[in-house]
Amino acid sequence: MKNLDALVIFSRVAEMASFTRAAESMGTQKGRVSAVIRELEREVGVALLHRTTRSVQLTEDGRVFYSRARDLLAEAQELQSMFADKDAQLRGKLRVDMPTELARSVVVPALPQLLSAHPELELELSSTDRRVDLVQEGFDCVIRLGPVIDETLIARPLGHLRMINVASPDYLERYGVPHTIDDLINQGHQMVHYTRTFGSRLAGWEYPDGDGYSSLPLPGVMQVNSVQTYHEAGLAGVGLIQAGYSSLRHHLERGALVEILPGLRPAPLAASLVVAHRRNLSQRVRTFITWIETTLEPWLD
Repeated sequence: MKNLDALVIFSRVAEMASFTRAAESMGTQKGRVSAVIRELEREVGVALLHRTTRSVQLTEDGRVFYSRARDLLAEAQELQSMFADKDAQLRGKLRVDMPTELARSVVVPALPQLLSAHPELELELSSTDRRVDLVQEGFDCVIRLGPVIDETLIARPLGHLRMINVASPDYLERYGVPHTIDDLINQGHQMVHYTRTFGSRLAGWEYPDGDGYSSLPLPGVMQVNSVQTYHEAGLAGVGLIQAGYSSLRHHLERGALVEILPGLRPAPLAASLVVAHRRNLSQRVRTFITWIETTLEPWLD
């Protein structure tokens, strides 16, 4: 093989199970991707991919080839960056995903610093509250809040996002300011319930209890499955909410929300930077990891 470009393209097709998605993620034409794969198969002498009208899958030979190709690309990446100037400008595309409110309130305001230092960096920032598939959707890295369940992914702990209890001044005027957990019941408080899936068991009001945390089944008149709607419901005085301090700071500073029960905050959310492979990290990803750790530090415990 004349160079490693064919291995890069083959690996992307294998990971995304699609010529079209692979081409889009690499900013090239589908026809070029197909041509490269055909030439690669001709050179190695075996079929690497099963092609159907609906999907692309690795053959048995393709699985073996992909495993070795991934290791070879990781070694090449390490070799290329071994003596690289860490302060050199980054070039090329970096695709990242993170929760919407974290992007809006913390990351995007800090981005001018990163982009001015690396004007040739092409950043693709996805902000969504669903769990994206790193490999299938072609992300270089993602920021996850909460536990990382997929054992095939590599998670780098960043810290714990500070969580607080808040309500609007109008709501507190109607129901009173609670100072204890018992006040939540005695004063007739209600909360806005956030859930990823309607119909699932509601979490209730979380509070510290001994060495751990307990949940109070506080009533609520509204369930939402969007973080933004959850915050807006709190601002509108629908009920009490529990959310990340970083995304509520602006509302607290202007008096639209008030923190309550500061000594009984819910459990902080673990924040992790997740990649698909430990060793195959480009200089772009390494630099972004260092930058995001510094950017998030003030908001993490």
